[in-house]
Amino acid sequence: MAGQGSYQANAIEEKLRRSVAPLSLTEGLLFFFMLPCRSRIFSFMEPLSPQEIRSAVRAALAEDVGSGDVTTLAVVPEQAMAEAMMVAREPLVVAGLDFAEAAFRELAPAVRIERGTADGRHLQFGEWLLRISGPARAILTAERVALNFVQRLSGVATLTARFVEQMKGTRAKILDTRKTTPGWRRFEKYAVACGGGTNHRLGLHDMVLIKDNHLVAVQFEPPDPIGAAVRRAREKFPNLKIEVEVDHPEQVQQALAAGADTILLDNMDVEQLRTAVHWINGKALTEASGGVTLSNVKAIAATGVDYISVGALTHSARAVDVALDFLPRS
Repeated sequence: MAGQGSYQANAIEEKLRRSVAPLSLTEGLLFFFMLPCRSRIFSFMEPLSPQEIRSAVRAALAEDVGSGDVTTLAVVPEQAMAEAMMVAREPLVVAGLDFAEAAFRELAPAVRIERGTADGRHLQFGEWLLRISGPARAILTAERVALNFVQRLSGVATLTARFVEQMKGTRAKILDTRKTTPGWRRFEKYAVACGGGTNHRLGLHDMVLIKDNHLVAVQFEPPDPIGAAVRRAREKFPNLKIEVEVDHPEQVQQALAAGADTILLDNMDVEQLRTAVHWINGKALTEASGGVTLSNVKAIAATGVDYISVGALTHSARAVDVALDFLPRS
């Protein structure tokens, strides 16, 4: 069924690209629910809601506008109208258009907005994202907030897409981490999905991940720290998946014996990863982490690991260059 849905979505996207005919209502609904950023979201990540997007935008506008946009209020007549286009100033993967729209509509509910693309799409230099028409004051005041969301989230999506591209031809998938901007975790994880990545756990509540510092607390318990930790986790949270971080071969064997669902191979070189994957032999999922870069991710993926987690997707992605160009009015 999933394969059939993917085929239908691809066919609809091709129809849109070629503009051979308008979409039917059924096709439109299918395409909406199979947008790239939605279909790639892992089970831990529920889709962003209009309410949380609006709340984030309102907070950002309150921070930026304060008691009023004094420059715009002083310079631009109240009745002035304007038209502007949001344009890519470099190749990028789009994310965050709903935030931008919400920013403009928050200040001018009747503003007219046309989308030239969708979240998850790859754009080249000069291609446009949004066309906005309406009160000049509202567009000017919302401009920076709208751009901040799109530039930051598209930066995360773009970096993720670069990692995904490097791994083509392997079975591994890119995972994000909890190394996110406070308060923006769901937004940044959404952007990772737009770039073709897979979301790891959302927080501390939806999956057991036993790390080295946890093991120190049970280091003297039988049969070994990992066995003790996994046993306790199974007893306390029987319905949650359990992942164990290991950094040397002995721990790999302990994690297998304990029945871990996933084994996180931390800071291992390529040969160590390949050996660990061979030992595990499908008895658990495998995840590589630590020191992953664009230059070495293909080699790591080629070891046969199932997942590769990259904190840089969210903690080191730079904002991409997107501009809002006001168009001359006749």
